[in-house]
Formats: sequence, C-alpha cells, structure tokens
Amino acid sequence: MSYTAATKPTFYFIGVTTAQSSIMRVFPEWARHLGLGDVEMKGIDFPLHASREAYREAVEFLRDDPLSLGALVTTHKIDLYAACEDLFDEIDPHARIMGETSCLSKRDGKFVCHAKDPITSGLALDGFLPPEHFARTGAEVFSMGAGGSTIALTWHLMQTSRGANRPSRVIVSNRSAARLEEIERIHRELHLGVPCEYVVAPLPQDNDAVLARLSPGALVINATGLGKDAPGSPLTNAGVFPERAIAWDLNYRGELVFLDQARAQQSARALQVEDGWTYFIYGWTRVIAEVFHIDIPTRGPDFDEICRIAAAAGKPAPARPLA
Repeated sequence: MSYTAATKPTFYFIGVTTAQSSIMRVFPEWARHLGLGDVEMKGIDFPLHASREAYREAVEFLRDDPLSLGALVTTHKIDLYAACEDLFDEIDPHARIMGETSCLSKRDGKFVCHAKDPITSGLALDGFLPPEHFARTGAEVFSMGAGGSTIALTWHLMQTSRGANRPSRVIVSNRSAARLEEIERIHRELHLGVPCEYVVAPLPQDNDAVLARLSPGALVINATGLGKDAPGSPLTNAGVFPERAIAWDLNYRGELVFLDQARAQQSARALQVEDGWTYFIYGWTRVIAEVFHIDIPTRGPDFDEICRIAAAAGKPAPARPLA
C-alpha cells in the first residue's frame, strides 16, 4: 500500500471497511465540538489477518510521519500488535498483558501503543447490565470470538473488585484453536479465579450447542465481527437463547444477523438485546482523548452532548421490523 505524508494533523482508522463506519460522519462534528482545529480522518483497510509486512508498513508510516497523530485500531488489534510490538517506544500495561492494541498515539516524542478496550468495554457493559446482575443470577458469560474485544471484556467482568458480581463461568468459542490457546494463556496468567472454558466452534451449530446449556440470565456476546466484517452470525436460526439472557452484539452496523436472531426471541424468552452503538462511542472517545491529549468525560451532561452529536451525525437507522 502507498502512504502519502499528511499535510495537516491526521487521525487514522485501521479496520476492514472503514469508509462504511459512522465515524466518518461523526468525527468532523466531534472535532468541531471539541475544538480540535483543522484535522482530518483517514481510513486504512486491511483484509482479515493481513500480512505482517502490511501491518508494519502502516505502523512505520504513522510513527515516522510528523502530522500523522495516531490511530484507532479495530479488528486487527491482536495481529497488528504481534507484527509491530518492536516498533513502539512505549506499550501500556493493558496492551502488554493482553497482546493487543486499539490505540496508537504520540506523546513527548514517543510512539505509544495502548489497549483501550478494557476501559471502553467496561464502560459499555456497566452501562447496560442490570445492577448486581451476576451476583443475583449466578449466570455465565458466553463470548463468541477470541479476539481483543473478548480478552478485554472478560478481563473487566472477572476483576476481583467486582466482588460477588462476577460471572459463574466464562465460556469463549472461536472457529480456530490458536486464538483460544492465546486467550487461555492470558486468563491463566491473570489468575482472577473465575472458571473458564474454551470451545473450538468451526460451525454455528457448535455455538448453538453451547447456547443450549447456559443458565437463565447469561450474557451472550457476538464478538466475531460476523454481521459487519463478514456476513452471517455465529449462531444458526435454530439456536435458542436462555431465558432472561442479555444478547450483546459488538457491531452496530452491517447485516446484524445476530441481533435479528435475538430480537426474534426477545418476547418469548424475555431477552435484553443490546447493539454496539454505546461501545462505539466509548471506543472512539477514549482513543480521541489519548491521541489529541484532551479530556473527554465518560458521563454527565458533556458526555450526553457528545452522544447526541454522534446520533445526529451518524447513528444508523433503527433495525428493520421483524417479519
């Protein structure tokens, strides 16, 4: 890929289909609201699991170009970190522990790698989970997809500071075993005391089987990218959610098949169904705060205004009615 030196302060989005993201409409409005000045956003698209050389070329460009201020990384968080770990001057503790990066920034002449997902997924989760949900229900967490988002959100939910409000078990599935081995290693090294199970699930039917043995109130997460970065869902239409489960799709745009499947059972199974819009807002605002060295609140009237601006500029239309 050919990279051209930035002619004004530029913020990058490293993803798969960046032009389709709401951030391309939201960021200019946020930049005006936050007083960022004459700045630009550019997308860098890679296919899933791109080559090591492709990741390094992009990161070396960002590191060396004076007006390229930093980047948000999605989908490629683990692969990019693995390919580029030696290119960073500093690596924050979360990034080093979890082996992934969602934010690249520059501070005091140093090129810094951060993992913001433990913070952003925690803010999103705590915003919609009912009070003391796991303490009351004794339910499990089932996260489909063993990427950086699952590493981060399971870390948040297993923290000992949550006391009794932790899942009774964390189950992670993935189509291939290698990513499961990595997340198992991380969970083992964190030693947080919550039982964990790892399921190789090459077919959606394999995830259906896990779904069938979950207890009422389970938190079921689509962290695969299916429905956005690739078509489909990690479940089949025959999969049955536990009663009173919470279904969370980390995606907010695309086909959102997983959300359709959950909504089809919402009434009969008394489900709480959540999309990834708030996760999107927290994810971007935490990275923008880091890259531009500004304070952005995570609650209160100023945060509410940031949410209002984002919804007006780029929130997708409501989900289509179910047939």
